[in-house]
Amino acid sequence: MSSSDNNGIGVLRGDGERILLVAEAPDVVEVLRPTLGLAGYEVDVASTGKAAVARLERTGYRLAVVDTALPDLKSIPRRRRGVGGTPVLFLATGDYLETILPEVGLSGEDYLAKPFQITDLLARVRLLLDGRGVGCSAPTLRHGDLVLDESKCRAWRGGRELDLTPSEYRLLGYLVASVGRVRSKDQIADHVWGESRGDNAIERLVSRLRRKVDREGPALILTQRGFGYALGDLRR
Repeated sequence: MSSSDNNGIGVLRGDGERILLVAEAPDVVEVLRPTLGLAGYEVDVASTGKAAVARLERTGYRLAVVDTALPDLKSIPRRRRGVGGTPVLFLATGDYLETILPEVGLSGEDYLAKPFQITDLLARVRLLLDGRGVGCSAPTLRHGDLVLDESKCRAWRGGRELDLTPSEYRLLGYLVASVGRVRSKDQIADHVWGESRGDNAIERLVSRLRRKVDREGPALILTQRGFGYALGDLRR
């Protein structure tokens, strides 16, 4: 992580929302606790999974920021937004994301790969607190044989469950909600990450999602060259 990029603190400010930082490593706590505090959040720290569970059960935290390097992370039970759970932002080493995230024992709603910029962290925190993260309250989105269960953050096509990352899920939901309308790269970046991203990052995200959604065809995710991307309107 980088503590040098503090310009975003003045823009992405909190309003006293309570956040639980679950981390053991001193370098993580020493950077993130004051940073989140300066950004306007009320921050408590739990250094073990057991302590995190106790705090989550007795305190109404708006968000938990969880370092996946925590030794006893798996002791934290699964929690879901909408059924009394607390939204979670994971901090995970990129090399281990594919291994860690399906197994950590927490139903996380988003993640940041280490190392990350402080502005990225603050943007992701704000998205989750504003309800624009992976977690949603609407029940189901459908388009042809594509189905998204928003209460469980899961997606299927033709009965085949899609193994989506949080960013892929957000993008797919955005495209399904605007079927037939072209979304620019800037619009996609704002919805998925809450900030601008380079064209390459967006193209890689779309490519990964397309391989999963359109693996068995027909193709649903369409490219409008020079404009952006859209989900094909099957009614035409």
